[in-house]
Amino acid sequence: MPIVLPGDGNVVNARVFEIRAGRGVSSGHDASVPVQWGHFPDVPALPETLLLMELRAHEFSVDLREMSRLILDDLGATLQIMRLAAREYGAGENRPVRMEDCISALSLDACLKAASQQAVTHHARHRTVLETWAHSREIAHYSRMAAQEMGTGVHPDEAYLAGLFHTLGEVPALLGWETQRNSKDWARTGLRLAEHFCLPLCVQEFFREMLFPDSGTSWFEIVQTAHEMARRSPIDCPLYEGLDADLAPQKHKRA
Repeated sequence: MPIVLPGDGNVVNARVFEIRAGRGVSSGHDASVPVQWGHFPDVPALPETLLLMELRAHEFSVDLREMSRLILDDLGATLQIMRLAAREYGAGENRPVRMEDCISALSLDACLKAASQQAVTHHARHRTVLETWAHSREIAHYSRMAAQEMGTGVHPDEAYLAGLFHTLGEVPALLGWETQRNSKDWARTGLRLAEHFCLPLCVQEFFREMLFPDSGTSWFEIVQTAHEMARRSPIDCPLYEGLDADLAPQKHKRA
């Protein structure tokens, strides 16, 4: 099946910018979680995402940018596909980290299969998951806007990923994962998971900044600004604490 961009013909791994790949390395903290790909369960995607992916996969050609935007609106689908990319390509420089590159390198069918392992139903008991996924998507969009307006030199698409994954540390408790490896500290848990899944470096740096405020990055400022721009979500997002009390990043760490 051809993968196309509007007006450009068929595309193979076109790159406009580089998102830095995370290597899953420690930065002076306790990062004892080994890279064991089967250790964590699959993360569910939204049923509407899976339906649209399935429908578009059967079209004569696929708009790569449109498909990427569809996936990147879904925290679960994005994480599942990036996990697959890390499993297939390891943590090296050749691993695809942009969603367009993941689709091109892995194939749309493989990405659809990875995203389809679980789906979030619209049952009442899954309401918090749906609200968290919606909050993550909204903060991702506003993080992109904040990066553009603040002039920090951060690429807006990297800011989008930092915003999308800012709730990653809440996922184990949210999905009821039974593991002693996850700290009750959402930022430390988020960093461990980001390293474990070899997520892009911008995501890892966001959680490192929450734990080590003098890291010299601007992810916290961008994501917190996104929370100021977005409507208040019903979920208990830790970043709201900073909006209420104007706290520094280290104050977000939970006991």
